[in-house]
Amino acid sequence: MELKQELRSRGYRLTPQRRKVLDAVTELVHARPDDVNSYLLDHGETINLSTIYRTLELLEGLGLVTHAHLGHGAPTYHSSAVPDHLHLVCHDCGSVTEASTGLAAGLVDRLRRDHDFEPEVTHLTIFGRCKACADELA
Repeated sequence: MELKQELRSRGYRLTPQRRKVLDAVTELVHARPDDVNSYLLDHGETINLSTIYRTLELLEGLGLVTHAHLGHGAPTYHSSAVPDHLHLVCHDCGSVTEASTGLAAGLVDRLRRDHDFEPEVTHLTIFGRCKACADELA
């Protein structure tokens, strides 16, 4: 369903601010609210940061964006159109690498079997050290 129709079917309007915030998240791939604000400013748009937060919350409630916690501070948002993935975050340089959720299949199976627990790996973030940073320490 088109964004405008999706919003209207749920009683919301497609405002220019909502469109711009969603476009920024889509373009940036992983975007914190401050990143969205910077992106919009770089493109000559000014939207109050509180409006960006409210818009992201609304878009997430509508299932158009999802969030993950990639460290301290505000969550990072990405478009729901992006396939589910794991986030691999380097403690040293802060780089974020996406990986297939299939890599967690063994862990998911074990949690089901050993703990009778159904995990959601769509928001899974794994912290560690990327190869470049690990090579620097070697």
